[in-house]
Amino acid sequence: MKTLALIAAWLIATSSFAGVRDNDDTCDIKVGPAATLLLPYFEVDITGNSGQTTLFTVTNVTRYPQIAHVTLWTDRAYPVLTFNLYLTGYDVQAINLADVLLRNVVAPPAGTSSSTKPGLLSSGANPNVQSSSDCDANPGLIPASLMAAVRSALTTGVMGTCANAGNVHLNAIGYATIDVVASCSTRFPNDPLYYSNDILFDNVLIGDYQNLGSQPIGEPRTGSFDATANPMVHIRAVPEGGSAGAYVFTGLPYTFYDRYTPAASRTRDRRQPLPSVFSAHYVQWPEKLRTNLNIWREGMVPGNSCSAYEANRSFLVSEIIRFDEHENVMIRAQGLCCFSFESYLPATSSTSSMDGTVYPYLFTADVAGWFYLNLNNGGSTAYSVQHDVGGQPAPTSSRGSLGPLGSTTSYGPRPSQNWVTVTMFSDFNGRQIAAEFDAASLGNGCSPAAFINGANDVGGAPIGPVGGALACPPGTTLTNGTTTECKGTNVNPTP
Repeated sequence: MKTLALIAAWLIATSSFAGVRDNDDTCDIKVGPAATLLLPYFEVDITGNSGQTTLFTVTNVTRYPQIAHVTLWTDRAYPVLTFNLYLTGYDVQAINLADVLLRNVVAPPAGTSSSTKPGLLSSGANPNVQSSSDCDANPGLIPASLMAAVRSALTTGVMGTCANAGNVHLNAIGYATIDVVASCSTRFPNDPLYYSNDILFDNVLIGDYQNLGSQPIGEPRTGSFDATANPMVHIRAVPEGGSAGAYVFTGLPYTFYDRYTPAASRTRDRRQPLPSVFSAHYVQWPEKLRTNLNIWREGMVPGNSCSAYEANRSFLVSEIIRFDEHENVMIRAQGLCCFSFESYLPATSSTSSMDGTVYPYLFTADVAGWFYLNLNNGGSTAYSVQHDVGGQPAPTSSRGSLGPLGSTTSYGPRPSQNWVTVTMFSDFNGRQIAAEFDAASLGNGCSPAAFINGANDVGGAPIGPVGGALACPPGTTLTNGTTTECKGTNVNPTP
């Protein structure tokens, strides 16, 4: 009995640490089962001449049927098309965006509808799926009139009566999100009802994508680079599970869909936020070695009206610093006088590392180096600063310094979310190869906004990791009850 009493006393004494935070509560992004997949950039030649297109594959890694809700967005973060993939247990579905955009075909209907015959290991029902009957009519074909409007939005920026839907380019350019949902609805993620009726929180999807026939940006098509491939961005729900509309507390300071969720429940979707600071390797030797940087950025506005999307046409990048192989430094940064220019990018883009309108010029003879990318857009009134607690609304200020209610941790001004992939091209002796990979993030989605460094020439903070934070409920402490647990541990110390 004395032993049991001692164990009970120890459990009570340590519960302030062990009982309040799940070990999965983190803002660090990994390739693992997720509730949302982000395809950060796609490009399709809608003339069909070059064959350039983007493929993606979605896999359900559980025995329960799942519904994957796909949304295509323009490079101004304007949603233009949504369709659903009904996945039986352990199912996989591949989509060619050239089929969708050129031939008006999502996939054979038997592959995307609930009429698909399940495999032997598939469970017959998912308790979180409201109804599978509305998935019987999942489209194999999309009406030609709708697809003509979608192609127009992705190339000319005109979608029906809205002339601000996207930027103008020859190929169809945008990004895609794939969410696990409760039914085969047609709602877009910028609809508040999406968060009360549709979106789910099960980390069950994995996915990858391939870019066929991609080319170095800014150069004429002189040959054939076959393909590049990469995992999609796997965004977990924290905590996971529950039915559609369930509002469960999360320790995240804000979430991936933060600017679309209702103001009174900003963290309702519970999806991990993405970082704002990255490092990316480049190689550039004209006609021999080239690098594209493919950059997804969180838009400036929720996008509730057509005119609002003008703000997402091309918006500010806080800072880009180029280092060559001899540590020489070149800068483009917000507000730095006299020796620097500012950079602007839309919600998604692919740009050459040699593009002097975005990246600092390489003034040396080196052919490689790396970029420091602070892609924070400076903040928006559409963003929340802190998460809500117990269903209470977060403060309306977008640039305040208050942390979560009941804590003194500062989360403001919150940085915007971003993702970066790097595509490298090599052309030697007629051998053309290409590869794509994720850039390294220098923080996570819980990291505070990084200072503008100016390569330390104007008194900025040293360039380096910006730190991170565990996703903890407010007031979480270590077992001694005095030291705050939610604290970044990888910030460069003062020498």
